[in-house]
Amino acid sequence: MQRICVIGGSRYFGKLLVQRLRAAGHQVTVINRGSGRPPAGVEHLVVDRDDEAALLAALGPRTFDVVVDQVCYTPVQAAIAARVFAGRTRRYVMTSTIEVYDPATAALVPVPADTPVPEETVDPTTWTVDLGLPWHDAAYLESHYAEGKRQAEAVLTRAGGTGAGSFTFASVRSAHVLGGGAREFTGRLAHYTRRVNAGEPVAVHARPLPTVFIHFAELAELLHWAATEADFGGPLNACSDGPLDVHALTAAVAAQTGREPRYQPTTAAAPASPFSFERHYAMSNARAKGLGFAFSHTADWLPGAVSEALADALAEAAVPTA
Repeated sequence: MQRICVIGGSRYFGKLLVQRLRAAGHQVTVINRGSGRPPAGVEHLVVDRDDEAALLAALGPRTFDVVVDQVCYTPVQAAIAARVFAGRTRRYVMTSTIEVYDPATAALVPVPADTPVPEETVDPTTWTVDLGLPWHDAAYLESHYAEGKRQAEAVLTRAGGTGAGSFTFASVRSAHVLGGGAREFTGRLAHYTRRVNAGEPVAVHARPLPTVFIHFAELAELLHWAATEADFGGPLNACSDGPLDVHALTAAVAAQTGREPRYQPTTAAAPASPFSFERHYAMSNARAKGLGFAFSHTADWLPGAVSEALADALAEAAVPTA
């Protein structure tokens, strides 16, 4: 049994992670602002992680074997966490994102075309951090999501260190997460099921290129493994095998709706649908495999994810409007 703190953990794969940690017999504490109660047997601390004094008071003398941070979006949040959890945990795992590799939001180390990007493409040990940017402004944060994650990784990487109160820091850079039907709160897969089922066109680039995906349950399993079994530090890419472009994703939806997909070119009035990219946007999962994690293939779970999203779309369409 390990003592594990999950920051966030109130929805989607974070909620599933908490359930799995508890089912495995670990002593789990969830920290959030009260947006969702954890399952029975899980300690719940209701506090705003951005309020350092309140967070310290809520934690009291508690210490943990591992902290899993599901909701760290800025270097300011990371700096607070680094101070608060110094000396309280031996390991800190942050959920990060494929978007740290988006070349549209940062100057990155060049990677050959059509090559899945490895973790060293974005090195948090060298990434510049600016705590003075308006990270508390919601609009700024939304438009700088990828940079917020990059800088958060950088802060926690440097805070880990080797001195007194240090911890091993690991970041899990998740691919685009699908599955779970209505639990997939971004609605990106639902966008395709609704449009294809209704015979509406899907806006795509002229030559869309592949990206990578992961099922929400597989991501929860990987985070469980990263917290309780693995002992790596640094960034780790998390994606199922089998990159897909937007046409392949739409075809998977069409196969279950029985309708031929329609496409239209992107315009100012019809911006690209989710997952339509003009750049190769795939990650390499070789490091995670080398450390012992076995990934599924996207084809193993995508039909089921589409089926869930389609069932939700059909149920929604059947509800009469007022």
